[in-house]
Amino acid sequence: MLIYEVNYTVAGSAAPRFSPWVREHVREMLDLDGFEAAVWLNRHDDAEAVPEEDEPTDPRGWTVHYQVRDREALQAYLGEHADAMQREGVDKFGEHVESSRRLFEQKRLFQG
Repeated sequence: MLIYEVNYTVAGSAAPRFSPWVREHVREMLDLDGFEAAVWLNRHDDAEAVPEEDEPTDPRGWTVHYQVRDREALQAYLGEHADAMQREGVDKFGEHVESSRRLFEQKRLFQG
């Protein structure tokens, strides 16, 4: 299993329009073969200060973790769908949203 991470930094003024778009985008991603689950997270880059619940930030930090079955499924997405799906967000939100991506592979699971 892989975790494909997409980090969004969203200007506060664009957040009300971006939020419904990203929900639909996640649904489209989960329709792809091998994309099994997703978690949408609020991201706080300062881990030393816990913000109040629902405290708005500007810009907003949002992260989506996609659970991907295997390398082949991720490669199929990257080769066949990624350019168009990523371009859609850029075309719609332009300079109001920045994004970056990372990939995680489980090395070892520790349980308490």
